[in-house]
Amino acid sequence: MPSYAKVLKELLTKKRKYIEKETIEVQGNCSVIIQKLVPPKLQDPRSFTIPCTIGDLEVGRALIDLGSNINLMPLSVLKKIGGLRLKPTKISLLMADGSSKKPYGVVEDIVVQMERLEFLVDFVVMEMKEDENIPIIRGRPFMKTAEVIINVDDGLIMFKDQEEEVIFDVIKDKQIQVKKISHRAASKDALVNRHKATKSINKEELQ
Repeated sequence: MPSYAKVLKELLTKKRKYIEKETIEVQGNCSVIIQKLVPPKLQDPRSFTIPCTIGDLEVGRALIDLGSNINLMPLSVLKKIGGLRLKPTKISLLMADGSSKKPYGVVEDIVVQMERLEFLVDFVVMEMKEDENIPIIRGRPFMKTAEVIINVDDGLIMFKDQEEEVIFDVIKDKQIQVKKISHRAASKDALVNRHKATKSINKEELQ
């Protein structure tokens, strides 16, 4: 099998396990918000917030949480966006206190814009109270996709898509640097088409 096919197979296999896994342990601010315990401590150096747009809807700020191993979206936000296909899921979420929650479902391959960059993201959808200021949580799955690097001391967060690298100043709440990535350059359509093609490659080999 060509090396690129091995990589695609590995990505697909890991993603399928994430969606179908029976129990996912939820930590960090994600667990706090789901359980409605206390407002998240945004001063926590593990947590940064970035403006976020899905489709034509500016959904507010996304909480970048190192302590969360899922990307979380309230059901109310899903309904506001509209047109997203909600899939059933077998997973359950294990909270920090040992209790468990059942997600409403999952949505896959959602094009999300953060500053100038766009990413394809999967979300776990929960029927829960929406935080008007921070309705979306991006956990480690997103951080890996976006190659996120956080400078806690200076309040900076860097992330990349296929075309550009952006540094955002969380303290000043503004983008401070954009850098082209010529060797990875790809259009939005190419990114989406490649992601779709990835899912269809060698389906039989995943079984």
